[in-house]
Amino acid sequence: MTSSARLLSAGYSAVPPGMIATVVTCLEMTQRPRPRPLRPVDTPMVLQRVEKPDLQAYRALFRAVGQDWLWYSRLTMPDDELRGILEDPLVEIHVLSSMRRDIGLLELDFRRPGECELAFFGLVKEAIGQGAGRFLMDQALAKAWSRPIERLWVHTCTFDHPAALGFYRRSGFVPFSFEVEVSPDPRLSGHLPREVAPQVPLADFGP
Repeated sequence: MTSSARLLSAGYSAVPPGMIATVVTCLEMTQRPRPRPLRPVDTPMVLQRVEKPDLQAYRALFRAVGQDWLWYSRLTMPDDELRGILEDPLVEIHVLSSMRRDIGLLELDFRRPGECELAFFGLVKEAIGQGAGRFLMDQALAKAWSRPIERLWVHTCTFDHPAALGFYRRSGFVPFSFEVEVSPDPRLSGHLPREVAPQVPLADFGP
């Protein structure tokens, strides 16, 4: 668990109005997995590292990939703080493109010695189910384990795509902790449209 996590008691815990709660699963792998046979994809794809990305372009792709799963952290982060992360030489930003369109985001964070966090990994809705996810994961594993790391880890949550947890496990990740995250609903703050993520009820109800 993260250093700020607190243990919950058994039973129900109330979530304040305007907030949302999700169960987070943290997964890791401690050795490089054996390479998988390359699988054909429906359309040619290119993964390109982007150094010092433009904040507006980065946030646009972040939103396109993550708004259906309520990704919001990089949308609410101050520009200076976000720029400091994206321009850190130990953080790699990669953009997946197909047919001259950006369809995926991969972010690898090597700032903690000896390990890598798969900080963000995702595709736009139209690219899901076409082999792009496996292509992107194969690239992520190769790039992460090309560094002298001892651990690669990632977290997913119940707001993510229903197949995300199984996909990570099939890729070689093993769960090691569970947490509950409570945060403001980004649809109520205007950082995401109110109509996105209909699978998560809007938290605008009163007590």
